[in-house]
Amino acid sequence: MRKWYPALPIAVMVIVSMIVYPRLPDQVPTHWDWQGQVNDWQSRPLAVAFLPMLALVIWGAMRALPSIDPRRANYTKFQPTYDFVIGATVTLMALIHLAVLASALGAPVPIHRVIQIAVGLVLVAIGNQLPRARSNWWFGVRTPWTLSNDRVWERTHRVAGYLMTACGAVMIIGAFMFDFIGPLVLVCVVGSVIGSVIFSYLAWRQETSK
Repeated sequence: MRKWYPALPIAVMVIVSMIVYPRLPDQVPTHWDWQGQVNDWQSRPLAVAFLPMLALVIWGAMRALPSIDPRRANYTKFQPTYDFVIGATVTLMALIHLAVLASALGAPVPIHRVIQIAVGLVLVAIGNQLPRARSNWWFGVRTPWTLSNDRVWERTHRVAGYLMTACGAVMIIGAFMFDFIGPLVLVCVVGSVIGSVIFSYLAWRQETSK
């Protein structure tokens, strides 16, 4: 994915926001519970500006962080993967923004399902890319054990990639099969994080005992 790609979804967010702005209500629904019920609103100017601005900030921050990373040289070893993660993150924000605008305009958008599916797809995509990441201080499973041993880093990110992919798949399938999958999603996400951390320690113990 090209470095300039995130500019495209951000531009789409801005253009669509400008087009639909006059038709939006004064209070735009911007948050839903796991059952699709609106539980928070924002003013129209804030609703159209927040996610595009946040996407721009995240893009800029993720571009700047490698320059202050003590292991900045490693980014060249997985630059396509890092670019992909940036692009996927910004694309996810664009999809959510467009879904929010469509819902505010009265379109029958099952927003909770759309967000679950979009997040699930991104998790699957990033999970498949994660094993290619190399040791750094900003991206990946950064525990004392992965940062101290490159072999532990590689093994942990292979397992973390499987767990993240499985988590995303559960979110996608669950969005089609169940009306309320909040606890299941929470268990999958927390389980994949904790599982990755525990595995990094076990891998470190194994590698250092050789």
